[in-house]
Amino acid sequence: MIASTIESIHEVPAAEWEHLARPAGLYLSHRWLAGEEKDPTATRAYALVRDPAGALLAAAPFSFVHEEPNDSYQPRAVLPPHLGPRVIAGARRGYHNTPLTAPGLDPDRRDLCLIHLRDAVRRFAEDHGTTHWWPYLTAPATALLAPLYPDPALHLEDDALIPLPGTGIDDYVASLRRKRRAAIRGERRDFAASGLDVRRQLLADCVEDAAFLLAGHQQDHGHDRDGVDAMTALLERQAAAMGSEARVVAAYDGDRMIGFCLYYHYGSTTWVRAAAHDRRHPAPHLYFNLTYYLPIEDAYAHGASALHVGMGTIEAKRLRGAAVSGLHALVDPHPAGPR
Repeated sequence: MIASTIESIHEVPAAEWEHLARPAGLYLSHRWLAGEEKDPTATRAYALVRDPAGALLAAAPFSFVHEEPNDSYQPRAVLPPHLGPRVIAGARRGYHNTPLTAPGLDPDRRDLCLIHLRDAVRRFAEDHGTTHWWPYLTAPATALLAPLYPDPALHLEDDALIPLPGTGIDDYVASLRRKRRAAIRGERRDFAASGLDVRRQLLADCVEDAAFLLAGHQQDHGHDRDGVDAMTALLERQAAAMGSEARVVAAYDGDRMIGFCLYYHYGSTTWVRAAAHDRRHPAPHLYFNLTYYLPIEDAYAHGASALHVGMGTIEAKRLRGAAVSGLHALVDPHPAGPR
């Protein structure tokens, strides 16, 4: 096997990278990572492992963080106080992380690939005078990587994924318990009767309205730094990077957006990225329809078999059929040592 480190995702053909990334998730996709390279808060590199014929067997991005605006990715906020890694291995955003390995690798070759990835990120961290960590690893990824690190994995959060059986939202509702079926039908019916204008559009066409609502949502949750200007810059970067993949469903009262949900169709999953609404508006069940039911309709229309709804409000997600699994961190407490 041949291991190397490159400085930009653009040095790898998109189709070659996607062969590894598509089973793993949106936040490790070629297009998403290309957009993240424009974020000045980190210096990025990518570890590649190839076979002697040049086929890509494994890969991982990593980031030396200069400034972390997201508290959930700050080591001091989520790790024991004696640990302070400044290099993130794998995905830096999205709370969904895993090393990338080629489908069909036998266990011995896969494990050797993972050792190469770990050693590459150790060297990168050492070059920057720090250590590394893998935040928000999925349960399968944690099981693969944990034997390569001296300390046990740390549970950070829980992750929710709603399976979408059949071919339409009626099949989804029918898969739930009887009481939940009745409740969800009522929530959808009451929202539809509110007379709001539901629009499906590109993020690029509604950045300012969405940023205003998202800033209010963030500040309501104590994130005072996430004002309108910061949220506008964030959404503009996503809109530019993801183009027609950045989809929004929004509710309008006249010309005023009162709520939205931003999501991406990637692989067999629809990934909810952000949602916010005007809490003062009296529309019934606005949040549930924007965050779950309207994206589920679009997910079915796109052929997706699951809706990724991520962390937080886990019980509300369980009630809507979500399967819940843990997200963990692995931390390398030691520098790389001699090469």
